[in-house]
Amino acid sequence: MIENLVIVESPAKARTIEKFLGKDFRVISSFGHIRDLAKKNLGIDIEKDFEPVYEIPDEKARVVTELRKAASGAKNIWIASDEDREGEAIAWHIAGVLELDMETTRRIAFHEITKDAIAEAIKNPRTIDMNLVNSQQARRILDRLVGFEISPVLWKKVQPSLSAGRVQSVAVRLVVEREREIISFNAESAYRFTAVFRTDKKDEGSETIRAEASKRFPKAEEAEKFLELCSRAHYRIENINVRPGTRSPAPPFTTSTLQQEAYRKLGFSVAQTMTVAQKLYEAGKITYMRTDSTNLSKLALTTLRETIISEYGKEYSKTRQYATKAKGAQEAHEAIRPAYPSTPAIQGSQNEKKLYDLIWKRTIASQMANAVIEKTTITVNMDNSPHTFTATGEIIKFHGFLKVYTESQDQEGGDEEKSLLPPVKKDMPLFYNTVSAVQRFTMPLPRYNEASLVKKLEELGIGRPSTYAPTISTIQNRGYVLKEDRPGEKRQVSTYTLEKGKISHAVKNEISGKEKSKLFPQDIGMIVNDFLIENFPEIVDYNFTADIERQFDEIALGKLKWTGMLKKFYGPFHKTVENTLEKKHQKTSGRFLGNHPETGEPVTARMGRFGPVAQIGSSEEGNKPRYASLTHDQLIETITLDDALRLFTLPRDLGLLEEEEVIVGRGKFGYYIRHKGKFYSVKKEVDDPYSLTLERAIRIINEKNEAEKKKLVKEFGDILLLNGRYGLYLSQDKKNYRIPKGTDIDSLTREDCEAIIERSKKKKK
Repeated sequence: MIENLVIVESPAKARTIEKFLGKDFRVISSFGHIRDLAKKNLGIDIEKDFEPVYEIPDEKARVVTELRKAASGAKNIWIASDEDREGEAIAWHIAGVLELDMETTRRIAFHEITKDAIAEAIKNPRTIDMNLVNSQQARRILDRLVGFEISPVLWKKVQPSLSAGRVQSVAVRLVVEREREIISFNAESAYRFTAVFRTDKKDEGSETIRAEASKRFPKAEEAEKFLELCSRAHYRIENINVRPGTRSPAPPFTTSTLQQEAYRKLGFSVAQTMTVAQKLYEAGKITYMRTDSTNLSKLALTTLRETIISEYGKEYSKTRQYATKAKGAQEAHEAIRPAYPSTPAIQGSQNEKKLYDLIWKRTIASQMANAVIEKTTITVNMDNSPHTFTATGEIIKFHGFLKVYTESQDQEGGDEEKSLLPPVKKDMPLFYNTVSAVQRFTMPLPRYNEASLVKKLEELGIGRPSTYAPTISTIQNRGYVLKEDRPGEKRQVSTYTLEKGKISHAVKNEISGKEKSKLFPQDIGMIVNDFLIENFPEIVDYNFTADIERQFDEIALGKLKWTGMLKKFYGPFHKTVENTLEKKHQKTSGRFLGNHPETGEPVTARMGRFGPVAQIGSSEEGNKPRYASLTHDQLIETITLDDALRLFTLPRDLGLLEEEEVIVGRGKFGYYIRHKGKFYSVKKEVDDPYSLTLERAIRIINEKNEAEKKKLVKEFGDILLLNGRYGLYLSQDKKNYRIPKGTDIDSLTREDCEAIIERSKKKKK
């Protein structure tokens, strides 16, 4: 007989908890949810007040058997799943499947896996909170209803195998609308003036001030005229404004802000951040990672104050309690912080160390004194023009929290560095070294990255801490949105420079529109978005979706009946589904781009069976159209006739090499050269596949073949000894095998290789 059986949802959490409990406790894992809505039919009995039909998935049958066996031999059962709604639902499902008495089953929850927190939870068990369970059930059932009923409409009216979701469709809409804003944006240019002044008429030993003109000029002629004025002007300091100021630290992390900052500082995706944070939590290193609260416990505040005074001094400490801004913050009761704030570093993987360091610094900084700064603004006037130049500088008088941590910003390229200014006086004359006018272009709003999309969803009140990462992953997995880098395009920029009384002009190239890890809508995502806006406007309406979230919060607080909420939603929604199915929806024949310049055939861009395509000709009167797939960075909405016609020039025969054709083409994984049945990749950013010459193709082929020869060390029939990026390894049937340390390579035989491969296969099994 087991005295105490504790059930948690993950093995890692089980191992950590077991360390803190005595020999009278056994801790086992449910490996997450053990029950879900039935996959057959809807899994919901709408007529019986939306009664859910739950089933144990096949992959969880063995886990459930082991749980039942352990529970049958236990005197006391404790369920210690996570403390949010999802965790409460897991606890309820475990109790239901194991047929436990809801009144006597002990439910314990803690937001940090520490000895004190677990001891406190054991002392104060509670029953399962059915309000939290019902909130999770309402979300799960409503999302199943939306997906189950809209998806068949999309299959019939748009394209097979499509899907829609309540939060994911809103996320796609945000990405699509931002893309269309960028498409319709017209960049305008103006000349921005920057002067470098010296404080002494003589150049030697003179200090300099960098200042920017208050006026920008849209035309080159105007810029030249202003530079001529600058060449004749006398400059003096009109005003010096010294303003003391302070900077306050950012609050401790919530789920959303952790995802944003981990993206900006560490380059982590939203899903990666949550995976690493989960490991840190389950290992007892940080508090619970799904929270929209910025609150810190009294014990944490005390420990943080002691740590700051010990490490930095009393003047650096300032205890703060931040108010939680999120409405209905119910997911947890404390911000994400180190479980032991006095521990600045941990053992673990590199990613775990990096994320922990970020959380520790942010938490420590939140309880530190403000930074004291001094901002100086110098205004420089001209005696022959009303326009002025302004120089700004900043001096940090007391670092405060900046000694530990500075929050990153979303702006592309970040803030310009504030320069230190030399000592100057009012009415002091200045003399120019250079005055430059650089052509600058207006920029559209930036595309969303994963973190900024989470930030926008949170601002709109859509989704909750547990839903951000799955939403961002889902819209990418379904092909509605693509995360990728774009190289940008070359653009000419004009610069005029005044130096020593002479004006010079130069034109240089710059890369415009370069993108890194941004979210781009795909054609199918745009088509589905437009269809949903036309036929299901409420589902993709920002206010409506946010209101649904607020209703889930009210259910969690016991202020709203969950079945009543579902009934109110489902009636109008189901009617809309029926009306849409009855509508005659004309599938678009595509976007007409123009006529082929040689044949006169119509050229269109449309959605094909396997993705977006360009089409030459029509299928009328038995004609057979020609098709070419669009590249991943082309959209049906924006592709031009020239772009479309260019797609049909591949594959292209470049000529002969060793009496075999050299072909350049485009495949599933990008552009390639094919020769003698072998493929050689072509990087678009290095070589344009549409203008690639035979000479350049031969060079690419030879370079690849030479690299392959250097890679091959020995051959043992079909087993190859290769030299790779990380050293020597074996390869057989396109599978690679690591060579054990200490192996004598020179005396290696085929038998030795076979033995290494066999051992490696057994190890993998």
